[in-house]
Amino acid sequence: MLEEVERWLSRRSWAAADRPLDRLTTARAKDPHRASVSVVLPALNEEATVGAIVAEIRRELMEKVRLVDELVVIDSGSTDGTAAAAREAGARVVHRDVILPRIPAVPGKGEVLWRSLLVTSGEIVCFIDADLRDFSADFVSGTVGPLLTDPGVQFVKAMYDRPLGESTGQGGRVTELMARPLLNLHWPQLAGFVQPLGGEYAVRRSLLEQLPFPTGYGVELGLLVDALHTVGLDALAQVDVGVRRHRHQDGRALGRMAATIYRTAQLRLSRGHLVRPEITQFERGENGFEPLTYPVDTVERPPMAEVAEYLSRHAA
Repeated sequence: MLEEVERWLSRRSWAAADRPLDRLTTARAKDPHRASVSVVLPALNEEATVGAIVAEIRRELMEKVRLVDELVVIDSGSTDGTAAAAREAGARVVHRDVILPRIPAVPGKGEVLWRSLLVTSGEIVCFIDADLRDFSADFVSGTVGPLLTDPGVQFVKAMYDRPLGESTGQGGRVTELMARPLLNLHWPQLAGFVQPLGGEYAVRRSLLEQLPFPTGYGVELGLLVDALHTVGLDALAQVDVGVRRHRHQDGRALGRMAATIYRTAQLRLSRGHLVRPEITQFERGENGFEPLTYPVDTVERPPMAEVAEYLSRHAA
């Protein structure tokens, strides 16, 4: 298995600089429809950062060159000025709840990503988290690049350094403590992914519409594992885009994320032997430590190719 991972790393790991923008725009011009690109930012109370990300993508990849066709922010119920900031910077903003209203929305990042397929049209869909600071358009062009130049590639994850304070590479605590051990133990073919839980990746629509979407934080792990089983390791790739800076969660939030990711993996390992879908944490109160219990059950949305509204939209 180690040899297989090493072969994959040598064939399917690149840097963003390996594919300059002029090469990508030339490749795109050969087949504009099949190479159309939608960029989606899921956003919940990201007023401080979403506008700068949108502005960078518009300026570098829509105005200076024509690499991105549509830029959509899906508002997941923000209570701040996220929607206004994104709209002012030039994004189309769609509220989560107006997409597929017959199915009531549940909280969660994966829910928003799943619904975004119904309001975008690109044959390549690129997801970018909305809390990034010092954002570079390389996150988009880097992950989209292999999909434009190599027809055998279907799913591309960004890889990067994740600073935590002054420590380079110490971010991604849930990745190192939960996701990486799970992948190495149960899906060792995926052991070569540097950032398996990263929120920046690009995928062909034809693959995304075949995959179920965990509605919460397990979405990245779920999509990666299911893509492996659907199209095989050689169709997956990763691209180094430099450094990712973003807001870090506190320890309790990371614990809930880790439990959800374990639950997502466990469902894929054995749907007949489920564990307790809750996590209990503790917080000191007036009477000592008080238990706080949170659900970590992972609702999953079906492949979009099974949703009637999506099928009728594409038929039209």
